[in-house]
Amino acid sequence: MYKGQVSLTSGSVAKGMVAFAAPIFFSNLFQQLYNAVDSLIVGNFIGDDALAAVGSSGSLIFLLTGFVNGVSLGAGVLVARYFGAKDDESLKKAVHTTVALGIVVGLALTVVGVILTPQILRWMDTPENVMPNSVIYFRVYFLGCLAVVLYNVGSSILQSVGDSQSPMRYLITASILNVVLDLLFVAVLHMGVGSAALATILSQIVSAFLAFRKLSRATGAFAVRWKEIRFDGPTLRAVVAQGLPSGVQNSVISLANVIVQANINAFGSQAMAGCAAYSKVEGFAFLPVTCFSMALATFVSQNVGAGQVDRVRKGMRFGIVTSASLAEVVGVLIYLLSPFLIGLFNNEPDVVIYGVRQAHTASLFYCLLALSHCCAGILRGLGRPVVPMVIMLAVWCALRITYITIIVRLIPEIGVIFWAYPLTWFISGLLFLWYLVHATIPSPGGGAPQKLVLRH
Repeated sequence: MYKGQVSLTSGSVAKGMVAFAAPIFFSNLFQQLYNAVDSLIVGNFIGDDALAAVGSSGSLIFLLTGFVNGVSLGAGVLVARYFGAKDDESLKKAVHTTVALGIVVGLALTVVGVILTPQILRWMDTPENVMPNSVIYFRVYFLGCLAVVLYNVGSSILQSVGDSQSPMRYLITASILNVVLDLLFVAVLHMGVGSAALATILSQIVSAFLAFRKLSRATGAFAVRWKEIRFDGPTLRAVVAQGLPSGVQNSVISLANVIVQANINAFGSQAMAGCAAYSKVEGFAFLPVTCFSMALATFVSQNVGAGQVDRVRKGMRFGIVTSASLAEVVGVLIYLLSPFLIGLFNNEPDVVIYGVRQAHTASLFYCLLALSHCCAGILRGLGRPVVPMVIMLAVWCALRITYITIIVRLIPEIGVIFWAYPLTWFISGLLFLWYLVHATIPSPGGGAPQKLVLRH
């Protein structure tokens, strides 16, 4: 092991998981901070329409990048499994196949994103006064999509072998650079909303370069050797089998969120700006959720590979309880501070009212969000990505869209849309708990399967 790697297959479960999850937390914190600064600078120096264009970008961007990010997460689980099992040959093939896939899909997303942006924005019923800024922002962003994808691929590989500190350092560097460039391009040079996207992709290029410099200089079996980047047929099938469900899940849920955003757009640009400001605030609630769901996927996968079923159980319980508790603390703080936090992005009274209403509806239910994401991470680590895909597509996509489509027409009030999230978080949490209680896991040495949650 080199400096920065954490052993997840030996030692204290709690200490190991916290040591691994903490850098992911700070990575996501800085990413969320620079996303928030993006909107803060745009909202204060350009105006409401520009804030609406930037703030409503998340669902569309994740629609097009979520697939490859999901595949990266799935591939990362495969890398972690081979790493835990000390299967160096399979590990090399998985790493290089994943990088090759990232390059191909990143280039494809660039072309698709640039070409389809106007049409997708029209499908989202983007108001005419917001449309020009939205088109500029999205097209500039997708020109740098390859860097975004490659950073996620490189970060996923590093985290899968127990190194979450290096991606943290690279993301902090990118975050600081993004803030500096935002201030320079938007506040000083007055280059407009497209320059905010330009600042983001330039910073992502730097983070991708740093991640792959680390991987290319590594000495372990997970090192990236540029001459060896190619598709290995059996490995590609394994990567796709593990990652495709997560990719489909991300994309379809993002599509559902695009439809939700279209319903929000129907309430006008001030509703868009208020909900955009809330989305930046809500991102902070995802920090304990994301870091532990990612940590659980890697922890479970490495320990399944190493044949340590008891550690899987202990890590699963610790991760769920800790993540849900921290998410709820953040939720309470957001509930209490939402008028101030939303006002930081835009102090127009109607904008603040929309943002605060959404915060007060959802924030006290973040523990349910954490529960679902952690259970999904556990199941991905177990090599069962289809289960979270089915649950989340059925509940977070089909049920959420059906609820909004029917209820908004009966009660044309934006609060109906806000309640779609905690309601679907609650239902998915129940389904995940039911599955985990009944799930089994193979015994080391090929014995009878054991209960995942309880011992025989």
